[in-house]
Amino acid sequence: MNEQFFSLPEEKQQRIINAAMEVFACNEYKRASTDLIAAKAEVSKGLLFYYFHNKKELYLYVYEYVARVMKAQIVNSEFRKIKDFFELLEYTAEEKVKILEKNPYIMDFAVKTFYSDKEEVSDALQKSTTEHVAGAYQEYFEQLDLYKFREGTDLTYVYRMLVWMADGYMHELKMSGKPIKITDMMEEFRRWVTMMKKLVYKEEYQKTDS
Repeated sequence: MNEQFFSLPEEKQQRIINAAMEVFACNEYKRASTDLIAAKAEVSKGLLFYYFHNKKELYLYVYEYVARVMKAQIVNSEFRKIKDFFELLEYTAEEKVKILEKNPYIMDFAVKTFYSDKEEVSDALQKSTTEHVAGAYQEYFEQLDLYKFREGTDLTYVYRMLVWMADGYMHELKMSGKPIKITDMMEEFRRWVTMMKKLVYKEEYQKTDS
């Protein structure tokens, strides 16, 4: 992308980002209109492509922007105090819900990126998602207290299983045409955590944490 984008006033940058996020959230990638994005952002299409050379570049920028915003909002002083693995996951999920409730387009856009398949951006999205998941574990979970866990528990695998469960839950709703309700998903997530604790916690901690 053209670095001159960052010299724009913050309000104008945000207008372009929000317009792109809305259009990409409401449409499959190939049907997302850059004409509509430019119109909603109140800029010319030529100027839009001056800052972002093509639609793919704009899409991937918005994806990384959303990832940065989510991280900045979640990784705060309270986050750093948490030393329990599952407590940290629940805190992170709850903070994400707060962000999604304020901006519904983030949720719709995130789902679109997660299930992008056979599109121009799909390979790049899959690579970035894999890197974000791996990076999250390395950066945040290695500092946690692990004394409650059974010996030999692979926390990387536990984390990935929860991600897969969330993936499967959303995929089932998507295939049935049902909307993804954040409150319902959080309720399911807490059930998964309770179930997972019974599998990986030492017996004495199951009694107090189940």
